[in-house]
Amino acid sequence: MIRLLIVDDHPVVREGLRGMLESDPDVTVVGEAGSGDEAVAFAAVLTPDVILMDLRMPGGDGVAATRRILADRPASRIIVLTTYETDQDIVRAVEAGATGYLLKDTSRADLLAAIASAARGETVLSPSVATKLVTHLRSPVTGSLSKRETEVLALVARGLTNADIGKALFISETTVKTHLLRIFTKLSVSDRTAAVTTALERGLLR
Repeated sequence: MIRLLIVDDHPVVREGLRGMLESDPDVTVVGEAGSGDEAVAFAAVLTPDVILMDLRMPGGDGVAATRRILADRPASRIIVLTTYETDQDIVRAVEAGATGYLLKDTSRADLLAAIASAARGETVLSPSVATKLVTHLRSPVTGSLSKRETEVLALVARGLTNADIGKALFISETTVKTHLLRIFTKLSVSDRTAAVTTALERGLLR
């Protein structure tokens, strides 16, 4: 019997998943959580074999919750179940230790098969997610920053403005903006804060 914890901020989604999955004799839903913080607390108390984790929720997102749960219980198997499949979301989830990444249009049969596979310690990915992940890993550009880009981002992390960064590196403010645009593209982010956060998570900044 696989003990399952469902994590999603929408009650109707949790109820639907419970009804769909508990009809299988090999699965029992031991609890439901509506936020990242609840997921961490429930995982510690209920000790589920597999956790279905929504990606974007109030009270801490699914990636942060995944990281916190695995820090306490490394043997936990966590499957991200979401509507989002951007490269950034996928990589963040995998790097946090998620066992799988599935989309919410996954069929009942495929979801049950994925839960069984995850319980055995196997990685489970939706086909489109697997393609994106392989492409990301094969790309020599994605995630790799030049020395100058790293210098710029390190100063961003210290809270410097574009003008201050230009003065510190003896380059124009326009050049700073150009470096930032390239950084955003390489890290698949859209703002300075996300760039710094992602770079720290990937070990690109110390």
